[in-house]
Amino acid sequence: MQGVPVRARVHVACAALGALVCLAPLTTVRTPWWTVGLLAALYAGGEQIARRRFAGTFSTVLLAGAFLLPPPAAALVPLPGALFSHVEQGPVLLRRIWRAAQSSLAVWAAARAHGALGGPDAMLGAALPYALLPAGAAVLVFCAVLVLLDGGMLALAEGLPLRRVCRGLFVRSLAPLAVHGLAGLMTAVLWRSPYGPVSALLVLFPVGVSWWVFAQYHRERAAHRATIRALVQAVDIKDGYTRGHSERVGQASMMIARELGMDEGRIEVLRFAGILHDVGKLGVPTRLLRKDGPLTPEERRVIELHPEYGHEITRGISFLGEARSAILHHHERIDGSGYPYGLVGRQIPESARVVAVADAFDAMTSNRSYSRARPVDTALEELRRCAGTHFDPRMVTALVRVIDRDGWHPVVTADEPSPALPPQPSARQRPEVRR
Repeated sequence: MQGVPVRARVHVACAALGALVCLAPLTTVRTPWWTVGLLAALYAGGEQIARRRFAGTFSTVLLAGAFLLPPPAAALVPLPGALFSHVEQGPVLLRRIWRAAQSSLAVWAAARAHGALGGPDAMLGAALPYALLPAGAAVLVFCAVLVLLDGGMLALAEGLPLRRVCRGLFVRSLAPLAVHGLAGLMTAVLWRSPYGPVSALLVLFPVGVSWWVFAQYHRERAAHRATIRALVQAVDIKDGYTRGHSERVGQASMMIARELGMDEGRIEVLRFAGILHDVGKLGVPTRLLRKDGPLTPEERRVIELHPEYGHEITRGISFLGEARSAILHHHERIDGSGYPYGLVGRQIPESARVVAVADAFDAMTSNRSYSRARPVDTALEELRRCAGTHFDPRMVTALVRVIDRDGWHPVVTADEPSPALPPQPSARQRPEVRR
């Protein structure tokens, strides 16, 4: 367990203790052990396949157990599969205990909610429309418990704000778990039908097909991330200042886009745009990027070619979409004084107006070779002052509003700065990053 914060280990221990408490009434509850054993075996086998091949989890069987079994018995179903599951990163034992504890707690809570709303009686009477309400409530509880446990772990281990983490996890988890919940309900209804458990197992076939489709999607996303990571690392080698800056601009762009109510697909594209906005620096001589003093007019003209270089570098990357326009135009200004084409107002693509504000904000709040970081309040005030001339007022207002509400907590995974550059304090080390 080396490298895991003590508070995170305590969180795991509390979850494990809670799971044991949920299992304690097993001796006093009438338990259909053959059902528990069969579901546990299905979950253990499915979990091995899911985690090795699909990077997912076999929640359909867990939710079927919540619908079929008393809460203590349902909490027993995930234990064998979780305790012997495939773990890619250490500490292996701690991760297995954590998976077992959080799965048991979530299934126990879902079974309690399902039973409290009369779900077992609705399934026995084959009243499927009436069974949907308790099943839906059980899925919501299952998702909420997993999100609270995972969010608490992230908050304790990485110092992230609990509310923001839980909100993001809940939004991402609810739709997949709803699908698993529907499949689990179909499994449970067939299990208790005259056709028996064998017919219920047929439900798992379409679930497997959906896993395969979802896995292809995730592999494609992984390839996209690898492409972007390779480009950013290439820029980092040339210009140490971009180390961390690109990720922070991507996060700020995403915050602005979400505050403006854009859909998730477009928010992801704008994150890519923020991360890759300086990729054109690959075409700029390294001596200019690392020059400490002021640039000459000729050197500045060379630097100002980097948006066009970036647009050309990313020409063949189809999944970037409008991110390429943001890369090309993120130095344009509303009053027409920007570059490379001197576009005015609405002539500048909306994606570029978002990235321009995010780029300027992080540039002002980061240490550079020729200037020290400004406090967040000062940077936001400067953005307000330049709104309408340099920056789109809508984008500035959105960034100010989201930072006022949630603060500025950039999560940067880039390596430490190279020895040739002075060390830059992280966002968490700066006292002024939180308003």
